[in-house]
Amino acid sequence: MLLTPDIAVPKSVDELLGPELLARLDRLAILSKKLFAGKLPGERRSKRRGQSVEFDDYRPYTRGDDLRHLDWNVLARFDRLVLKLFREEEDQTLHLYLDASASMLTGGKSTLAASDAAPTKLVSAARLAMALAAVGLSQQNRVVVTVLGLAPLGSVQGGSVGTSRGRTLAPLRGRRNIRRVGEFLLQAIADASREMPSVDLAAELRRSALTRRGQGVAILLSDLLVDDGLETTLGALVVPKGFDAACVQVLSPGEVDPSADRDAGLVGDLRLTDIETSKAVEVTLSRALLERYQERFEAHAARVAKACVSRDITHLRVLSDADPAEVLLGVLRQRGVLG
Repeated sequence: MLLTPDIAVPKSVDELLGPELLARLDRLAILSKKLFAGKLPGERRSKRRGQSVEFDDYRPYTRGDDLRHLDWNVLARFDRLVLKLFREEEDQTLHLYLDASASMLTGGKSTLAASDAAPTKLVSAARLAMALAAVGLSQQNRVVVTVLGLAPLGSVQGGSVGTSRGRTLAPLRGRRNIRRVGEFLLQAIADASREMPSVDLAAELRRSALTRRGQGVAILLSDLLVDDGLETTLGALVVPKGFDAACVQVLSPGEVDPSADRDAGLVGDLRLTDIETSKAVEVTLSRALLERYQERFEAHAARVAKACVSRDITHLRVLSDADPAEVLLGVLRQRGVLG
């Protein structure tokens, strides 16, 4: 038996992520455990004191301080030399990496246990990517979106640039670009659904990560269903140093609990084909086989968790059929990715 995707591709930006949810995200911000000294003003407030226009406090003048920051009114009234301190605004770059490998095209209609309305992992991850981009753009962060596995569109597509593999939307800023991100992701979903790309996730992510400049937050959205190169992939997410990193692992319900597919009719003697490598294996779906699968799955999950912890990467696991609002306003806020 060969399970081939029958993919329902979103046709509009509003179908990808509706205006109601976008409005609920408007007051959120991308959080970072680190402080980043930016070159451009953003809405993200720093704990550092600098030279922005937002007054913060006073401190006594000491020899060598910049006289331009003296409060002349205090000097005139109280004959005291004090400096005005200001709350510094810091610029933050948000890098979003969307895995478009063939395995991400499962989890929707191609999964027997799923309803016709259930999105694939790629669609679910793209919705989260658009939402995260919207939060960053609304907060005046610089936002860069890269789809791993697709060839770049080139300059014809209004700002899309990229390496030999990996499609990147050039850095954007401001909420007016939210729909532009949505259109970019819609095109990526459509192209991936046709091409079903095979991706060297570690190599593409590292190649893209090495082009990053400055500091900020990097978020990977992927099923992480890789064996060789898993640790290398996650290691590339924190290159170069100075970036906070998070990984949102998107899995289908059948991958987490294959007994649901069995209950839906996936039983008996089967010929299963790997969607990325085209390698096939004949199996008899039995309780013992499902138990062995569950053991392998849990071992892989533990390996992912360990690799993330050792690299200080925030790891979240979500299901492809989960309500995007619950993931964004619940899980991602609870784990400190949004706030």
